[in-house]
Order: sequence, then structure tokens, then C-alpha cells
Amino acid sequence: MNETIRALVAFSGNSDRSAVQAALSGEPSLEVIGYSDEQDEGWQTFFDQKSDVVILACDEFDARTTQILDRAVKQRPERPVVVATRGSQNGSLRQAFESGADDVLTYPLTSEQLRFTLEKVLARRKGGGHAGASVAPLICVLGPKGGTGKTLVSTNLAVALARRDLRVVLVDLDLQFGDVGLALGLAPERTIYELAKAGPPYDHDKLDRHLMLHSSGVRVLVGPTRPDHASAISVDFIRDVYASLRTMCDIVIVDTPPGFTPEVIATIDVSTSTSLVGMLDSLSLKNTKLGLETLDLMGYPPENVALILNRADSRVGITHDDVAAIIGRPPDVLIPSDREIPRSVNEGTPIVASRQSSGAAKAFRSLADRYAKTPAPKPEPLQSAPTGVRALIGRRR
Repeated sequence: MNETIRALVAFSGNSDRSAVQAALSGEPSLEVIGYSDEQDEGWQTFFDQKSDVVILACDEFDARTTQILDRAVKQRPERPVVVATRGSQNGSLRQAFESGADDVLTYPLTSEQLRFTLEKVLARRKGGGHAGASVAPLICVLGPKGGTGKTLVSTNLAVALARRDLRVVLVDLDLQFGDVGLALGLAPERTIYELAKAGPPYDHDKLDRHLMLHSSGVRVLVGPTRPDHASAISVDFIRDVYASLRTMCDIVIVDTPPGFTPEVIATIDVSTSTSLVGMLDSLSLKNTKLGLETLDLMGYPPENVALILNRADSRVGITHDDVAAIIGRPPDVLIPSDREIPRSVNEGTPIVASRQSSGAAKAFRSLADRYAKTPAPKPEPLQSAPTGVRALIGRRR
């Protein structure tokens, strides 16, 4: 990447301006088109200037810095923002990423370090830096409350899309108790933990070696086999992996844990669509409503959110009209209960393949219709994977 990088530089508080300016001046391929600090008025005018990237320098990541970062991110969401701070990276990293930063640097800064970081964040936004590569859509499957059926939706959606000859990658982001591998009958030979331990760069060859292949053609980045392995997975790592995955397939689906953790927020930030899964009970509906409100506060386009109601035919005294009144919008996809769903999970073959004529399979295909440009084919049913239950035995060692 030899092009000149044009940067806006914003200062917050008692930031080390001389250190930032020295790093910038030492790299001829970096061009600063404007400086500003918190004493200046007119942040909107400043951030409205055309640039490739914004550098936000601060002494510590405080409330004022958060406000400036929020303005920079919201004003031009397509433009990356890098935070440079004197505080320890461990203390600032999560807070900065939660606020929308693309990367965090700590003082002292060198020109080479700054240049490398700016190239990295720009490459992520362009799909990992692979010249001429298109960027695949990324679907984030959310469920603020546990037990709503996120993994059921993720696996069936992935297989439904793969049956349309799409190259699908499914990521298990539930880093402590993920069960995507089990639901697909895959023994966890290689997981996201091993990929993180292998270290960068996360190129196509390395990712290929860590993706497990399901009989449907779906490639899976399996979650860790032990809860304590979750600490090895950083937000920065996740962003790098997404950027590369989106240039090696047609669509990426991410099965997330309950809640809005930093990893989930980072996934939402780069996603093109979100599927929010809820059920017909008051606790789930309350959390689903809060989930929609949180997405709205994050500036997520409501038209890109599909509302999925699992076990939609349950007779629990709550009607679909009640759901629309509670949540504020009607569900987009209704998944009926089916006694064959637990069996399909045990066999490692999602119901969209094992019982194609069932109501649940039809519901999952209708969800796939939202993301696929090709109509659903009618191939022969897949053979059941024999390793579904046995995968659980080998998983927790």
C-alpha cells in the first residue's frame, strides 16, 4: 500500500501533541490535512473534511475523549478512527473499541508503527487488503437473552444458504459455551482459540487450516473447547479475522453469546445485517425490546434488523399481536416448534436439510431469502452426520 494517507488529527485534554506530530512528520506518505483540539469549536465542520482516517490523541480515555470519538465515528461511519493514548492499552482498549475506535496505539509512537496501524485499519475497511477482492456480507445473529435459539437459527441459516451454492463461513463467537460444532456434528479438531494462538497474519491459507467443513459445505470456525480459552480472543483479533473471512467466501454468519459484550459490539459494528432472536415469554420479549433499542442507540439501521420469533406457535397466552405491541414491530420470521429439531441437533444435520418439508425448515428458508440472491434449490436431502452426540464427548477435555 503506497498511496498517501490523508489524516485528520484531533487532540483531547493534555495529549502529547509533540509525540504525535513527530511521528506524523517522520513518515512522508502521511499527510495531515487538519489539526484541532477540545478548545476549538466546530467539531462537526472539522470532522466533515474529507480524509482517509482520523487520529484521536489523548492522555487518557476519559468522558471528553469518548464524546469526541463518538462525534468522529457518527459523522463519517465509513472512515476509521485510531486512538493514540498514554494510558495502558489494557485499560483503554475495551473502552475505546466499545466507543467505535478501529484501533488503539500507546505512546511512545514511531512513524513506522503509526503507518502500519493506519494501513491495517484501512485494509480492514476495504476487506482485509486483498486487491480486487469483494467484501462478503456479514450477518450477526443476536439474542440478548440466553436460550432463545441463536445457535439453531445460525446453523440452519448457514446450511440453507450453502444449499444455494453459496460459500458460507459460520463463526461461533460464544467463546465460553459455544455449541455450533456440536449442533453440526463436528468434532473440535481446530478452534478459534488455536487460530488466535497461531498469531497474525490471518490470511486465507491460515484461516482455511482452522475452518472445519460440514457435510453441507458450510465452513465453521468452531468456538473454544474450554471456557478459560476465551481470554485469548481479543476484539482486535476478531476484527482482523472478519476482514479476511469476508474476502474468501460469499457470506459470513456469526453466532453470538447473550448480551452486548465488546466482542458482540465489534461484530455488530462491521455487520451488514442482524437477526435478533426472541421467544414467546415475557422475559425474552423484554430483552428483545431492549436489544432493538440498543441497536437503535448504536445507530444501526432498523431495516437491516430481522426479528426472528422462535417457537412462535407456543400456547403461552401471548399472541403475535401482543408481540408487536410489546416490541414495537411485528416479527419478520416465525419459526414453529418441531419435535424433530432436538433430533436434528443430536444428529448434527440441521432440520433445514433433514426435514425439508417441515414448517421449521420453510421458516429458515424464508430467512435465507432475505440474504440470498438466488432462489432455493431442491437437492437431495443430506445424510445425517454420525458424530453429533459423540462430538460432545470429545469437546470438554
